[in-house]
Amino acid sequence: MQGRGLAHRDLAINSTGGVLFHGGSLFSSVELQAMRMDGLMAHVCGESYVRTDQPSTPAIRAQSAINTVPRSLHARVALARQSAAWVYGCSPAPSVVSLVTDHRRRTTALPAFCDAVMHQVTLGPCDLSTIGGVPVTSPLRTALDVAIHGQDSWAVETLKSIAAAPGLRCPLHLVILSLESSVRVPGKARALSRLREALRVSR
Repeated sequence: MQGRGLAHRDLAINSTGGVLFHGGSLFSSVELQAMRMDGLMAHVCGESYVRTDQPSTPAIRAQSAINTVPRSLHARVALARQSAAWVYGCSPAPSVVSLVTDHRRRTTALPAFCDAVMHQVTLGPCDLSTIGGVPVTSPLRTALDVAIHGQDSWAVETLKSIAAAPGLRCPLHLVILSLESSVRVPGKARALSRLREALRVSR
């Protein structure tokens, strides 16, 4: 896009007052990719892009991640694991969006070729937060999930970042105590090892 076409797109972006754009809404995915190449947009997640004059905030990351699944599922699932840690600014962007849903709720399966994976889990009353109108696992639940399910390449570093973020108020010794008191947790020993390693190198 050059000349008059580029100017028109720039005007359209600014005149909407919007910050985050999803492919297929105001612009197609192809148009958003072209605007990214022109320096007008930055890719966030999936088919979501943010204006380059706006910072990527937790709310923007959460809204972009949840838009990888149909709107009908938005209220039934929560961002979790590495995706939640990324929303909090404590992990690299995941290649696939991780979602959880309480096993006691009836939830429609994800559509084919969706850039997300859904896990049915048990969610307690304190396991969820809301960021930008999107359900996200709480910092404590996120740290537990990262310790248990995370990959070796990023789990410990992510746990260190969660502990170091003052706004999250998630000291690792509390995560360790929570995990130690849990029973029948597959991978518990490895998760505790990761947490203790992250705690050791954080001191």
